[in-house]
Amino acid sequence: MEKFFKALTDVNTEVNNFVWGKGLYLLLITGLIMTVITGVFQITHIKHWFAETIGKIFHKDVSGHVKDKSISQFQALCTALAATIGVGNIAGVAAAVVGGGPGAVFWMWIAAFLGMMTNYSENVLGIYYRRKNADGEWCGGAMYYLRDGLGSMKGCKWIGKIMAVLFSIFCILASFGIGAMGQINKIVVNVVNAFKIPSLEAIPFGDVTMYHLIIGVVLVVIATLIILGGLKRIAAFAEKIVPFMVILFVLGSLIVIGINYSAVGAAFASIFKYAFTGPAVWGGVTGIAVKEIVTLGCKRGVFSNEAGLGSSVMVHSNSNVVEPVRQGLWGIFEVFADTMVVCTMTALMILTSGVIDLNTGALMQGATDANLVAKAFSSLFGVWGERFIAVAILMFAFTTVLGWDHYGSKAWEYLFGAKSTKLYKVIHLVMIFLGALLTSSLAWDISDTFNGLMMVPNLIGVLTLSGLVVKITRNYVDRKLKHKDIKPMLSAFPDVQEEEEKRL
Repeated sequence: MEKFFKALTDVNTEVNNFVWGKGLYLLLITGLIMTVITGVFQITHIKHWFAETIGKIFHKDVSGHVKDKSISQFQALCTALAATIGVGNIAGVAAAVVGGGPGAVFWMWIAAFLGMMTNYSENVLGIYYRRKNADGEWCGGAMYYLRDGLGSMKGCKWIGKIMAVLFSIFCILASFGIGAMGQINKIVVNVVNAFKIPSLEAIPFGDVTMYHLIIGVVLVVIATLIILGGLKRIAAFAEKIVPFMVILFVLGSLIVIGINYSAVGAAFASIFKYAFTGPAVWGGVTGIAVKEIVTLGCKRGVFSNEAGLGSSVMVHSNSNVVEPVRQGLWGIFEVFADTMVVCTMTALMILTSGVIDLNTGALMQGATDANLVAKAFSSLFGVWGERFIAVAILMFAFTTVLGWDHYGSKAWEYLFGAKSTKLYKVIHLVMIFLGALLTSSLAWDISDTFNGLMMVPNLIGVLTLSGLVVKITRNYVDRKLKHKDIKPMLSAFPDVQEEEEKRL
C-alpha cells in the first residue's frame, strides 16, 4: 500500500507540475489576448464597470431578491466571492511571500489584472450560452459553451462534447478536495490551535482528537442546513456573510498596516524591487530565480481568484441579469475585490508587521507560512490576534465550501441530470466531515491538480470563442454607451434571445 501511495504521489506531482507550469502560461496568454482584443476593457471602461457593479449595489434590479429560480446579480457575486475568497487569500498569500519573496505579490497583481478579462469573458459566454433546466433554473458554465459554442464550429462537435465532460469531471473531483476537505481541514487546524480545550484534545482517535471530531460534526450540520436548501439558500447566506467578512478582514488589516505605517513605503519598494530581481538571500535559499518568483506569484493569484478555471461562471449564470456583458462586469469586479483588495491587504500586513525581514526573508521565531498572518495580528493583539485569524479562516473557508458545493452540483447535473444532484450533495457533505479528520496532504494535493485541470478545457473554450466575446462586447458598448439603435446580442439560442429581449 505504501508503494501505491508513493507511486500515486509521484504521478500527481508530475501532472500538477505540468498543469500549474505549462498551463499557467496558457492562463496568462489567454488573459493577455482577451485584454488586448477588448481594448484593455478593464482600464478603458473602469468608470463604467465600477458604476455598473458597486455603484449600483443598492439598486433593486441588482441586489433585490427575485421570485423565480434565479438569483440577484449581487447574490451571484457574493456566492462567487464566497467560493474564491478562502484560505488562498490568507495562507496562500503568506506562502507566496515566504517562498518567492515580496516580488511574488507584484506577479499576483499581474495575474489578477489579466484575469479580470478572462473572468469577464467566461461570464459573458456563460450568460450567452445558458439554458433553463426542467426545474426552470438557469444552467450555464464552461461545459455549456464548450458543448454548444466550441461544439458548433465545423468539425468540433465531438471535441466540444468531450471537453465539456472532462471539465465537469475535473470540477466534481476538485469540489471534493479543494472545495471541501482542504478548506475544512484548515478550519479545524486553526480553531484547535487558537482556541485550546485540553480536555477534548486529550481524547485521541488515531491521529485526531475528540476536538477535531466535534468541530467536524458541527460544520457538517451547519453545511447540511444550508446546502440542502439549494442555491437560493446558499446565495442568501453568502450575501449576508461575505460582505461582512471582507469588510471585517480589510478593517483588521488596515489597523495592523496603520499601526506600522512607517514600513508601508519599504513594503511597496520591496514588492517592486524583487519582482524582477530575486533576493540574493531569501529564507536561506541563495539566488531565487525570477522565473520561480513569477510562477509562484501568478499561481497563488490564480488559486485565490480562480479566474480562468471556469468555476464561478456556474453561479454567475444563475443571475437574473439579461445582458451577458453586465454579468461580465461583475466578473471583473470579483477578481478586483478578491486579489487587488483582500490579497493586497494580507500581503501589506505581512510585509509591514515585522514578522518577516524584507531583506533576508528570515521569519520571526515560531512563524511559518501557515501561521504568518496570525503572527502578524498576534504581534499587536496577542492571543486575540491569532483567534481573529482563526475566525476569519473559519468564515472564508466555510463559505468557499458552500460556493464549491454549487459548482460541483452543476457539474454533476450536467453529467447525470438535475434529479440526481441530491446524491452529489450527500457525497460532498461526507467529504466535508472527512476533511476534519484527514491528516495526509495527498488528498488535497490531488484535488489541487484537478482544480488546475479544469482550466485547460475552459481556456480552450474561451480562446476559440474570443471573437464572439468581442462581438458581444462591441454590441453592448454601441448600444449602451454610444446609444446606437441595433439588435442586442443576448443569447445563442433564438427562443431565449426572444424571451430575454422582452425583459430589456
